[in-house]
Amino acid sequence: MLVFTNYFVFLHHQYEYKMKKILFIMIAIAAVLSSCNDYETYGDKKEKERNAIAKFISDSSIVVISEDQFNQQNYTTNLTRNEYVKLDKSGVYMQIVREGCGTMLQDGESTKLVCRFSEFSILDDTTTVCNNDVNLAIYGKSVVGMPDIIQVSRSSGSYTASFESGVMYTAYGSASVPAGWLVPLSYIKVGRPQSATDQNAKVRLIVPHSQGHATASSNVAPYYYEITYQRES
Repeated sequence: MLVFTNYFVFLHHQYEYKMKKILFIMIAIAAVLSSCNDYETYGDKKEKERNAIAKFISDSSIVVISEDQFNQQNYTTNLTRNEYVKLDKSGVYMQIVREGCGTMLQDGESTKLVCRFSEFSILDDTTTVCNNDVNLAIYGKSVVGMPDIIQVSRSSGSYTASFESGVMYTAYGSASVPAGWLVPLSYIKVGRPQSATDQNAKVRLIVPHSQGHATASSNVAPYYYEITYQRES
């Protein structure tokens, strides 16, 4: 009788062991399936970006105009209507606040530009970096004393540029200038004010990740910018 009892105890333990093993496998499968459901594809992230830009445009009461209308308006955006032109090639939305003084960058020309800017993360709904706020500092130094200096060249209608110094260069640790920053150079003048009526060029931009810095690109994140441009000398 004792033999049978021990045998049944053995079978019971074996049954418990197998059930625990099955339960463990089921939990592991559920965890894998859950992680798969949480995974965002590049397509998912692009859709999230498009939705965030659309919401930002709506919340900011922005009127988007076509390139054709922009051309018909002599390459201007109506500030009263809060117009932004969507540039099809880059996907950048641009508002020209001030055309600027001086001359446009000429083909074959290289120069240094001084840029003041603020950068706003559309996804995070917060200002990330800027160099035009007297109340902000980076590494103990006021940002207004750190204008971004860009070495820029134009060749066959295309622009290349790199940061030499400034807040963007310091914050992101890269000399690479976001492509979106160069888009306005085809439409604005970059000079230095010589009189009380002269003003630096100023634009507002919505820059998709494909035209942004490395952080924007890796996170598929759009940014909003306000930027002024002037020649260093």
